[in-house]
Amino acid sequence: MVTHLEKSGQFLSDAEHMFRLNEGYSHSHLIIFNHARVGTLKYRETDTYLEIMQLQIEPGLQGRGLGTRVIKHLLAAAQGKAVNLTVLKDNPALRLYQSLGFAITGEDRYEYHMQANECHDAAQVSRQT
Repeated sequence: MVTHLEKSGQFLSDAEHMFRLNEGYSHSHLIIFNHARVGTLKYRETDTYLEIMQLQIEPGLQGRGLGTRVIKHLLAAAQGKAVNLTVLKDNPALRLYQSLGFAITGEDRYEYHMQANECHDAAQVSRQT
């Protein structure tokens, strides 16, 4: 993740990195595959939407469909609720999200704001960095 942040022009201090790690920590889940920890997922859910706050797969295991499986599981679990996320503009995961039905709904200097399972009554969540 640090590589993607720095590539986008965001150089965070140690304190800023710790804030990002701790933000929403109670919503963190380990991703386990074949009895091994392969990544981390942070998400929160309300009555109207689900927000993917962070999805990280170990670099050596990326490109094997693990992230796709996690996101498909979340989309199904959302049961038609809007699913929101942000992605750094130059992050290759953008293509993955688009292939899974996420559409760009907005942007800021560094990130695209995306949504899938569009629900007309759902609140749009926009995380500011």
